[in-house]
Amino acid sequence: MVSTRLTDLRRPVVLFAFSGWNDAGDAATGVIDHLTESYETEFAFQLDPDEYYDLTENRPMLVRQDDGERSVQWATTELLVAHLPERDLVLVNGPEPNLRWKGFSAALVSAFRSIGPERVIAMGSMLADAPHSRPVPVSEDGTDYEGPTGIVGVLAGACRDAGLTTTSLWASVPHYVAEPPNPKATLALLRRLGEFLDTELDEHDLPQMAATWEARVTDLVGDDPDIAEYVTGLEQRYDTAEATGDEIAYEFERYLRRRGR
Repeated sequence: MVSTRLTDLRRPVVLFAFSGWNDAGDAATGVIDHLTESYETEFAFQLDPDEYYDLTENRPMLVRQDDGERSVQWATTELLVAHLPERDLVLVNGPEPNLRWKGFSAALVSAFRSIGPERVIAMGSMLADAPHSRPVPVSEDGTDYEGPTGIVGVLAGACRDAGLTTTSLWASVPHYVAEPPNPKATLALLRRLGEFLDTELDEHDLPQMAATWEARVTDLVGDDPDIAEYVTGLEQRYDTAEATGDEIAYEFERYLRRRGR
């Protein structure tokens, strides 16, 4: 991967996702990884990890290079440029920072403004009462939400405050199968992203991976009658679209009480 400058980009769109609290099932960062692998991608720059990361929490890694030598890989946020046929995507990816969120957001917003993107798209994924056997819900913006947020929400708000056209996309990942990766949720986010970009993004083997994941989860659910009953209830409510949040929460609490026995 070679270095590039964030200038003279073609109809640029900024896309960011962060691992950790905002990334259930690694679904959102999975989109960044998929785009990096699917298109010609160049490195632009990275933020200084000393400024924003507690390196006892996000420890550096020793990695072996192609020449056999080992080097230290620091936890940090990188900006990459993926070249699509009709536009350039600026991909922002890294662990959720531990420190100085205001300064972190200000540094990235400054970089975004210098790019002059058509749009900034924030991506995240959250654990939810969503059945694995149905299409993955992808919500836009979530303007009705009030409560704790992560760096995705903070940075998206900073982008809006700076006058950048900003959209947030959130995939709902089944809470009963939270172990990453979740290629089905990644695929849902990728397709929704393609709608915003008005282009058909390369999916490669993601559909097959998603189908394999769903089949494997279905087999695991079928091995536990209590979980199978709970998932059936979620499916029925999804299909009729009549459930309220309280009803689904009650169903989950009943499932937990049964598991406690």
